[in-house]
Amino acid sequence: MVGTAIRNDIRRLRFEHGEMTQQALADACGITRQTVIALEAGRYAPSLELAFRIAHAFGVGVEDVFQRDA
Repeated sequence: MVGTAIRNDIRRLRFEHGEMTQQALADACGITRQTVIALEAGRYAPSLELAFRIAHAFGVGVEDVFQRDA
């Protein structure tokens, strides 16, 4: 099984926030760029704490970043 049951809008949000780089998001959240890559590709589901940090970096709610696949 590849991927997770969680989808996200990280890539879209990065571009809506001044074309934020993966590295800039990683720095803002205290994670590596490789983790951002895995998140965007749907290969990694974040912890609840990380989900909140990512949402905070974009100034939105967690549900605006992450959604559960049906």
